[in-house]
Amino acid sequence: MADDDRPGASTTALARIQTLPSWLLGRASARGRRLVAEALARDGMRMPHHAVLSAVADLGPVAQAELGRTTGFDPKDMVGILNDLQAQDLVSRAPDPSDRRKNAITLTPAGRRRLARLAKLGDEANETLLAALTPAERELFLALLTRVVEEEA
Repeated sequence: MADDDRPGASTTALARIQTLPSWLLGRASARGRRLVAEALARDGMRMPHHAVLSAVADLGPVAQAELGRTTGFDPKDMVGILNDLQAQDLVSRAPDPSDRRKNAITLTPAGRRRLARLAKLGDEANETLLAALTPAERELFLALLTRVVEEEA
């Protein structure tokens, strides 16, 4: 009988896949995204909206097109996200003084307060994600993940 035909070989193959770093990182990433999404949802925020709100805080006033390029969102999606954020008085859109054909997006005081609350919720979610690790293990884990991610750059 060939190795691939052995009874239980698929279980062994699956068990092998489930121990691969890529598999484990994917599972950890999915869990982290779920925890953060649930935390943000408790404050009525979705992850794309939070990303755009954060980008506006860092870049604002920022042109809508630049905001889309920076965050990687499709321009049609960006319009919807900004409409939602503006409806909640978290951002404002006004003609850009240097080019009136463009909109400049800025964070409102309410947006700044909301972003602070969301940061706390995100921190709590990440605390839950890493709860199984000691402080020293967390520090090492984050350092190692950073090295793996920096290899891409």
